[in-house]
Amino acid sequence: MKSAKWENIFKGWNRTESATVLTLKQVPIFKEFSDREFSELEKLIHHRMYSRDEFVFKNGAIGEGMYIIMHGAVKITIGIRSDNENILAELGEGDFFGELALFDDDEPRSANAIATIDSELLGFFTQDLMTLQERNPVLGQKILYNLGGVLGERLRSTNKLLLESQNEKSG
Repeated sequence: MKSAKWENIFKGWNRTESATVLTLKQVPIFKEFSDREFSELEKLIHHRMYSRDEFVFKNGAIGEGMYIIMHGAVKITIGIRSDNENILAELGEGDFFGELALFDDDEPRSANAIATIDSELLGFFTQDLMTLQERNPVLGQKILYNLGGVLGERLRSTNKLLLESQNEKSG
């Protein structure tokens, strides 16, 4: 007869995390989530494939949510022709973008997101966040709190860059 104590000690010892959860763990919006919370979040995540040079979204399109790069690379640009394209960011695996749309999904995107190589992205959309808020308000609030922190950090970085740019022009 097996001892219940030994069964509990070894239960789940070889459990592995999915590639989706491993990718989500890299995103600060989902920091300090428990295994159960990641499991619940994983059920709402959408996998999307994009070919090289394919738009994830275009400037002016209504924002639906955020994306996380599972495999591949994406550039964030303003302008679409090579002669007037300004690259704002080049992102790789584990990076995320478009998160502002979780707050203001009725507002148009302010830039383009374009796959630079064949890419697999994870989508977390406003409707998913609303569903999560209904099912698990504590987890929904945790995401919103972390999202606020990320947006604040990005705003501070942008302000710093603008200040440095002004100082270079005046000095």
